[in-house]
Amino acid sequence: MNSDGGLNVFTAYALDFATLRVVVHPVSPPMRPMICLLAILISSPAMTQTNATPGAPGPIAIAIHGGAGTIERDELSNELDAAIRSALSEAARAGFDVLENGGAAVDAVTAAIGILEDAPEFNAGRGAVLTHQGRVEMDASIMTGHDLQAGAVAGVHGIRHPILAAVDVLNNSPHVMLAGRGAETFAHAHGLQFMPEEWFVTEFRREQLREALASESSQASVDRGHYDRWYSTVGTVALDRQGNLAAGTSTGGMTNKRFGRIGDSPIIGAGTYADNRSCAVSATGHGEFFIRHVVAYDICARMLYGKQSLVEASETVINKVLVEAGGDGGVIALDADGNIHMPFNTEGMYRASIDRDGKLEIKIYGDE
Repeated sequence: MNSDGGLNVFTAYALDFATLRVVVHPVSPPMRPMICLLAILISSPAMTQTNATPGAPGPIAIAIHGGAGTIERDELSNELDAAIRSALSEAARAGFDVLENGGAAVDAVTAAIGILEDAPEFNAGRGAVLTHQGRVEMDASIMTGHDLQAGAVAGVHGIRHPILAAVDVLNNSPHVMLAGRGAETFAHAHGLQFMPEEWFVTEFRREQLREALASESSQASVDRGHYDRWYSTVGTVALDRQGNLAAGTSTGGMTNKRFGRIGDSPIIGAGTYADNRSCAVSATGHGEFFIRHVVAYDICARMLYGKQSLVEASETVINKVLVEAGGDGGVIALDADGNIHMPFNTEGMYRASIDRDGKLEIKIYGDE
């Protein structure tokens, strides 16, 4: 209402993301009844009703991987097969419990990955592969889909849970990635737990390194490095009741790596990506190919801009783009509706999921 008893109509438009310009237009007397009627209609329940029920919880889901590659039944003992499945189940249930109790997707991701980092069967945390010098050197990253924030650490030693260091970078640093001693100093400052080097090392990884070193017969093989027959990186994607996605990945990298080599796992867009508008992705495979083809982001972008489904986008990238480039590996992918897809182009991938209906699945081999 203006000073003479008339009506004003307010219109607003954005000049940029930080500025809102409001313009007032006086309304002539003949138009006032129409404006009043329009205001009543717009504010009525029939005009403001939406399909969503206010406060209604959304679906929740989680998916986990523990690496992809040449994984055959005759290469895993019954005991090792059972141990791997048990760890995947424990991790999936731990993350899903967070979601069921109303927790955030990012917390579900860290809960699940933390369990796998402590499980010696996987290449992350305890049980990680060894570098050329016989050390454990780890990478991790995490991303939240509602705000596209991310944190990562690379080339760190001694941090029991690198994924927690990545979370601290996300929450407490203006940077996205910290590396080496700087990342370790940052982790110390934020009270993260450190363990002695020998705590991380298993006899299986020692033997793996011995085999890799024995196979080196030329300078070319030294430059190229020894590539594992499987890539036992770990990762998790989750969807919480608020509709937010998150993705995280943790790894020890590649057996016999040197010169400070960093793979795709800590690189946002390559090994990890999350965007509420499309999906959350965590990758495992030959990292150099995943970096060159920006695999995790490519899947999300195909959904967002190309309007592809989760299945179409992830299958195209893993079983077409990567295969044509000569890259091995797979991904776990989860969209905002709770749909899960876990494609891989290798003989197997350690994987588990609990879908929006609460159904738990644990698989290792390609024919499962």
